[in-house]
Amino acid sequence: MLNPAFETKEILLNSRTIAEKCMKCGRCSAACPSYEQMDIRPHQFVSYLMRGDVDGLLSSTTLWKCLSCFACVQRCPRGVAPAQLIESVRLAAIRQKGGDGITVEDVVGELDDEMPQQLLVAAFRKYKG
Repeated sequence: MLNPAFETKEILLNSRTIAEKCMKCGRCSAACPSYEQMDIRPHQFVSYLMRGDVDGLLSSTTLWKCLSCFACVQRCPRGVAPAQLIESVRLAAIRQKGGDGITVEDVVGELDDEMPQQLLVAAFRKYKG
């Protein structure tokens, strides 16, 4: 595990959002279709990250409950993107467990005509190979 200050900086950088702008209004959480299944709500997720509690986020079920639908992003009056922060922490968790395993060759074998291009882009963002 990296030191929390470094890890928080890296997560913020990878998310390309400015978490400091969050005013904790809760609009992001109110818009979230997965709200009931999350142990840390989107607006709370931002607070955890700003406190440097990366370990709490890495062990959160929210990482896997977020649908990446970006409803939270659309509702934020300050332009904070909780979904991007959650995705950035999710990627850190995957990489921490050694999940950098997908290669171009792996993807080619799984392609079909019905597969959306967005899925391919997301796969390469999640796993560097």
